[in-house]
Amino acid sequence: MDLFDHAHERDPEGAPLSERMRPRSLAEMVGQRHVIGEHRLLAKAIRADRVPSMLLWGPPGTGKTTLARVVAHETKGDFVPFSAVMGGVPELRRLIQKADERRKLYGRPTILFVDEIHRFNKAQQDALLPHVEKGTVVLIGATTESPSFAVNAALLSRARVFRLEALPPDAVETLLRRALKDADRGLGKLGVKVEGDALAVIAELGRGDARRSLDVLELAAREAAASGNPIDEALVREALAEKTLLYDKSGEEHYNVISAFIKSMRGNDPDAAIYWMMRMLEAGDDPMFILRRLIIFASEDVGNADPQALQVAVAADAAFRRLGMPEGLFAMSQCCTYLASTVKSNASYAAWTSARDDVREHGPLPVPMKLRNAPTKAMKEWGYGEGYRYPHSEGGHAAGETYLPEKLAGRRYYEPREAGFEIKIRRRLARLRGEDVEES
Repeated sequence: MDLFDHAHERDPEGAPLSERMRPRSLAEMVGQRHVIGEHRLLAKAIRADRVPSMLLWGPPGTGKTTLARVVAHETKGDFVPFSAVMGGVPELRRLIQKADERRKLYGRPTILFVDEIHRFNKAQQDALLPHVEKGTVVLIGATTESPSFAVNAALLSRARVFRLEALPPDAVETLLRRALKDADRGLGKLGVKVEGDALAVIAELGRGDARRSLDVLELAAREAAASGNPIDEALVREALAEKTLLYDKSGEEHYNVISAFIKSMRGNDPDAAIYWMMRMLEAGDDPMFILRRLIIFASEDVGNADPQALQVAVAADAAFRRLGMPEGLFAMSQCCTYLASTVKSNASYAAWTSARDDVREHGPLPVPMKLRNAPTKAMKEWGYGEGYRYPHSEGGHAAGETYLPEKLAGRRYYEPREAGFEIKIRRRLARLRGEDVEES
């Protein structure tokens, strides 16, 4: 009998273990002491029945929905879930109308729980804002993305943000043991035994996601009950085999891993860089996205310190397009380790940002007459091109000549670093400018 033949088996109500074992009170919740500890602001607000609108920000399975339900239960509010993906403004308005009636007729608050609030569009957020301001609803939004990016400033200013963290293994293990003992909501009726460190393995590999860990436990427990064997580490790892890495390609962790990838290359650590690159690829990220980041990095962070870096990155992109998976990964790996190992300079990047700032500050300054094109006789008569010195007629360089607008004369944007090939560039420019050059 295959382990996954039992994946469909649930309790009579059809709810998975993670749903059945969802804590119903603050006392049942584990972890998140920095948010719901006895003396924390939110815990006090719940006990005083003065709960503010809030945004719960954290990875999947950390208790965002659970906490919202607990708030509604302990404050005697009506818990009303709303999908940011499926619901539109008309549905939202109907919910608001009912909440207003409930408050006026019965004096009961409505806890409006918006899951994935980062998917709320501007129209939805604008429609909700005045009712949050008036207190018609207490908003609890759940998101895996930073609220500062996902929620507009007006709505964000009217809600407290609470950051939930991935549950530590000991907290997850507490939930697992509770589920095994509970005969009403959990797996107690199965009477399965646990061998060795099986629960610790689930808690560790669940990566702080209580929902994922409980679902793995249920799968393993039903297989153990069917076979008459205990839950051991081998069975747990089999249950985990089909699970993917904790990685939301549209969520915060996606951007955290990208950041780690870029910073590892910038920090000259090819081992860390290739690890983070494989984290992205194994999680299903688009290889073309990673290749674009490699090309950007070659110019932004390596630049002229190693002009070959851009060639390597572009070649890796071309090789992948020709080879596809998995052979194209060879070129990606080569490029990643090369960029992480080579000399770095952001001088070119700094140059264009400085030049851009001057363009924005000073606007379209006039092109000096000597630099203007003069294709017609009339333009020549007007002075276009007059005074231009042709560098090739002066041995390749017109010493002392200026090419910037008069207002910006003498401005320096590109300052080559003392790194790699830019050492040569720096010394050549110094010689052309008539500056003292230290020869090595």
